[in-house]
Amino acid sequence: METTIFPLGTFRYRTAITDIAALVFVGLVPAASHLFKIPVYYIEPMRVMLVLALLYSSRLNAYALAIVLPLFSFLVSGHPAPVKMMIIMAELVLNVWLFLYFYQRTRRSFLSAFGSIIISKVFCYAMYLVVFSMAFVKDEAEITFLIAQMILTLVLSSMVWIILARRNSNTSEANAKAR
Repeated sequence: METTIFPLGTFRYRTAITDIAALVFVGLVPAASHLFKIPVYYIEPMRVMLVLALLYSSRLNAYALAIVLPLFSFLVSGHPAPVKMMIIMAELVLNVWLFLYFYQRTRRSFLSAFGSIIISKVFCYAMYLVVFSMAFVKDEAEITFLIAQMILTLVLSSMVWIILARRNSNTSEANAKAR
């Protein structure tokens, strides 16, 4: 079933702007982290751009960005390492699929966003454990980073809820006026 909120893939200028912004943002994060001596990657720029793509472009574009952003980051900065890059790609693709699946079934945007992010993160850490080691997982899951991820998950889920609630409200009002 095709939804108007998440079209499959028509090209729009908004999609091009989202993609360019995503590439620039993700490409600059390693440099910004080194320059400012603060871990800018704590805000998970790939996930932020993925959520923006889901909200402002198409499903197809969100899937494309889930694959392209980790690859682009690796090609520009050498980070993440190739195996970790593949895990992040899988995590982001899973995040998009889960969000669309949950939202299509429940129409609850906050819970769909929150659940898809948490489940994809658990998948990512499980893959780190399988591919790397417990020491790697412990290093990746330091408490400060986990707190930052939880705050970001709540912020992104709230943003999705607010934007989709407004969009649905505007659609309902337009339909009522058309009658």
